[in-house]
Amino acid sequence: MLDSVTTVAMTSALDGLAARQRAIANNIANMNTPGYTAERVSFEDALAASVQAGSGQVVATTARSLEPTNLDGNNVNLDTETLSNVDTVLRYQFASQAVDNEFSLVRSAMKTS
Repeated sequence: MLDSVTTVAMTSALDGLAARQRAIANNIANMNTPGYTAERVSFEDALAASVQAGSGQVVATTARSLEPTNLDGNNVNLDTETLSNVDTVLRYQFASQAVDNEFSLVRSAMKTS
């Protein structure tokens, strides 16, 4: 039960979302650093394919943003980072609640056995 595709996929999603939160924090911390290009974390498409294949295991990838830069070579946009952070936090809360619910079911089943 603890190594089901669902559990593995949710764990992969939590790892990917945590990586995205770290990237957003790095981006905001470097928004005034000349030449810094924003980091973008992706894992959703790979996760969907992995679940389809029956695994659920995936590792998030981090790449530099190709968005246009300011005159100083920096391309961090605070509005974009803020919206991405809100979206990521909501997704993380949803995924962690799903994992917690699954573990609650396991705990309940263990109590009744």
